[in-house]
Amino acid sequence: MTSPWLIALDIDGTILLQDETMSPGVADAVGRARDAGHEVMLATGRSWMGTHRFLDALAIRPEYVVCSNGAVTMRRKDDVTGGAAAEVYERWNVETFDPTAVLELLHERLPDARYMVELGSGQRLYTAELDDWTLDGGREVEFAELGAQEVSRVVVVSPGHDEDDFHRLVQDAGLNEVSYAIGWTAWLDIAPRGVDKGTALARVQEARGDAGDRVFVAGDGRNDLGMFSWARGIGGRAVAMGQAPDEVIAAASEVTDDVEDGGLAAAIERIVLSVPAAG
Repeated sequence: MTSPWLIALDIDGTILLQDETMSPGVADAVGRARDAGHEVMLATGRSWMGTHRFLDALAIRPEYVVCSNGAVTMRRKDDVTGGAAAEVYERWNVETFDPTAVLELLHERLPDARYMVELGSGQRLYTAELDDWTLDGGREVEFAELGAQEVSRVVVVSPGHDEDDFHRLVQDAGLNEVSYAIGWTAWLDIAPRGVDKGTALARVQEARGDAGDRVFVAGDGRNDLGMFSWARGIGGRAVAMGQAPDEVIAAASEVTDDVEDGGLAAAIERIVLSVPAAG
């Protein structure tokens, strides 16, 4: 019998369609992988507040969950597997940075943008509400207050700007002291320097005591490049969704169908479920 896989899945554009319904076949494929003894976890740009409901939806309770593009990793409490996910996990590793310089630089170029920061505690401070943001327990503040404390990430949404605009902005602004990613809905997500999904997953694998190359990661965005690089570096499988940008596809070890066509379920079936896990 072969050893189990560590399966780390992006959410938006991988598990979910744009209307936040599940990609075809995902719930069944994840359930089969779980029941076969594989560890299925999430690795997402979403905050924990915006993530835990998908653990419930998929009926999984992995040991770790990577959130906020790697800046926050949650750990299951005392091997608890029952109950709502929101009650089962605690903040295990949190990376933070001083956002003052980045916020000032961005505000000069995007004065009308909407800004949000996530504190190390998980609380979110924001300058104006946005439908796509999970703001339960958050607080609206003046822009100056956003940089008063260290944060795990900065999120910027600027109406009228697309991904290409954000890429030019990052290059022109010289954002080389932080890590950044462009979300699939064209927002800029900024994390501590050198922190991404891949660095968080490397820490998770070490904490779990896993060895070998039975790692499967899947995603569709530029914020998945770090975990693709990590997985490929240890001989694992990095799967890009069919609708991913060219640079994301180029960074993957293989490509599956679009999210609308059930690409994730097909990849799990082909790579993970074709060989049984250890009993």
